[in-house]
Amino acid sequence: MNPHRAEIWWVNLDPTLGSEIRKTRPCIILGTNVLNERRRTVVIVPLSTAPQAAPPLLVPVVCAGKPAVAVIDQIRAVAKERLQRRIGELSSSDLASVEESLRIILEL
Repeated sequence: MNPHRAEIWWVNLDPTLGSEIRKTRPCIILGTNVLNERRRTVVIVPLSTAPQAAPPLLVPVVCAGKPAVAVIDQIRAVAKERLQRRIGELSSSDLASVEESLRIILEL
């Protein structure tokens, strides 16, 4: 399995603790392709369809042709074994919006 940056995958996020996003849901792969290839983990941002967009924490994106939001403050590394199947890929403009929001909330 070799996920690539900006791809969207179904990811099993359970078990979780506290306020972490739960269940199996679409997630954006954020790490560089070199790390994605060589490491046993990938950095992801989960997607949700429930809340309204509210940048920089909830960034509007399109997932499999449907509106969604990237939940920026839920960024995490997960084992590749949690990845179930590839759904698609973010547009370059959606990826740029996610990257900008990450810069804001992480003060980079």
